[in-house]
Amino acid sequence: MINRRDLLQILGLGVISFYHTKLLLAAKEFKRKPNIILCMTDDQGWGDVAYNGHPILKTPHLDAMSREGIRFERWYSGAPVCSPTRGSCLTGRHPYRYGVYFANAGFMKPQEFTLAEALQSLGYTTGHFGKWHLGTLNTKINESNRGGPRGKDHFSPPWRNGFDVCFSTEAKVPTYNPMRKPGTNDPYGTYYWTGPDQRVEDNLEGDDSRIIMDRVIPFIENAVNQDKPFFAVVWFHAPHLPVVAGLQHRALYKDQNEAAQHYYGCISAMDEQVGRLRDQLKSLDAYDDTMMWFCSDNGPEGKTKNDHNGSAKYLRGRKRSLYEGGIRVPALLTYPAMIKRPETIDAPCSTSDYLPTVLDILGYQREGKPEPLDGVSLKPLLKGQTRQRPSPIAFQSRDQLALIDNQYKIYRSNNNIPFELYDILADPGEKHDIAHKKPKIVEKMKQHLLAWCESCKHSNAGMDYK
Repeated sequence: MINRRDLLQILGLGVISFYHTKLLLAAKEFKRKPNIILCMTDDQGWGDVAYNGHPILKTPHLDAMSREGIRFERWYSGAPVCSPTRGSCLTGRHPYRYGVYFANAGFMKPQEFTLAEALQSLGYTTGHFGKWHLGTLNTKINESNRGGPRGKDHFSPPWRNGFDVCFSTEAKVPTYNPMRKPGTNDPYGTYYWTGPDQRVEDNLEGDDSRIIMDRVIPFIENAVNQDKPFFAVVWFHAPHLPVVAGLQHRALYKDQNEAAQHYYGCISAMDEQVGRLRDQLKSLDAYDDTMMWFCSDNGPEGKTKNDHNGSAKYLRGRKRSLYEGGIRVPALLTYPAMIKRPETIDAPCSTSDYLPTVLDILGYQREGKPEPLDGVSLKPLLKGQTRQRPSPIAFQSRDQLALIDNQYKIYRSNNNIPFELYDILADPGEKHDIAHKKPKIVEKMKQHLLAWCESCKHSNAGMDYK
């Protein structure tokens, strides 16, 4: 028979064991690496979301993200066109440092160190889904813009840049029935690839955003089932030309003209897949531990708002321009483990900030990797420790140059004219050039920008690679 003293000792050990187990579980939870998702659309303007006040567009799932997490008021794509921006997302460096000057130019050099490669080294499983546009994906058959023997020198697919899994196209495809020219059964000429010489042949009918998400969901499910952290890059084609929407999503805008039905419809179709992704994360009990980012790669297509349905709202300029409308894009972040309440960040942030931010949160040291970085860690901003960006964001796109800090922006369209100056806080539409009123600010920003341009030339000559 157990006496009272022995019974109390047993009970005490049980309590200690119980709390020891709780502490171990808590420690494991604290050390759990966050999952990372980078979602990006193609040519979606700053005004092309309902939460930014679009009077027609329906984007309920992006709206929900804007109410739950961080809404970035001044988020800048790395460039006013797609390929350079995509490079900035993965390297934290401006693509002029490694020769991706414009769309369909250059490729991701093997010496560059991508976010996928960093996360692989930390035990992440990594996947790329959708538009790649940082090099060709095959060397044997002519396809897309540069693929095949003609572009073999630019062969740099996702699986050579840190991605374990991919479902990727070299460049654009129609946003509905992506393998066919719109309105025909003729092949479009761009293909989805999953690896060397592995061209996809199945499940390619219907909405392209859904087709992409059909590959993302199993990747995430497999990672969660294996208790592995995951990194998923989901780069939608919508709403890049050729813009096509299915009847279901066109019906949402039946009162609009046909072109608008297709444009708005393909954005709503993409938004629907964002919602599907969020729901799946919640059903897998992975939502709180997932850092899910969303943005566009540049401003809307079209020379003016009258020849294209994309909207930069009141911002000046569109795709290909370094005025605000070409590079300021909608952007969001949800990460409940860190972000406990909704907030708007007004400081300028950029796609180049992805890599330093994620690696800072993970405590990763990148000694011996290409320097300098152009992005900064946003962790102090996300944690409310500051309201300012520590350094300006520099841009170059062909003959255009721009530099943006917390208040001011200088811009020049070519080398033969002086820099313009705008107070972006007071004049986000860039209507009033105040360079003549504040010449000292112009000169200081100009010297910083020109020094940065020389640094990019130095990098592009290979001097950053050890």
